[in-house]
Amino acid sequence: MASRNISVSEASRPKLPRHARLKFDETRQVWVILAPERVLAPDEIAVEVLQLCDGVRSVSDIADQLAAKYAAPREAIATDVVGMLQDLADKGFLTEAREKTS
Repeated sequence: MASRNISVSEASRPKLPRHARLKFDETRQVWVILAPERVLAPDEIAVEVLQLCDGVRSVSDIADQLAAKYAAPREAIATDVVGMLQDLADKGFLTEAREKTS
């Protein structure tokens, strides 16, 4: 399965893999990522980033959007976002949208 992991960069277009869903758990009042036999409860910041991971936006786009929203240094946000997304990718909770090739 390690071969399926991605290397996250600002050009990546991350998304949750087909087997995982980001869902609000009404019972516990927390956001969770549900995957077969696994559940992850990301913190509020991670949830905000994950909601932007739609396979269309690049990591660069996500960093730009968050930097504008929070009036924070873009480079610091980009570094943090790449690190967080890489950690999720390493755990199998994130994949990358790819152009279809023939």
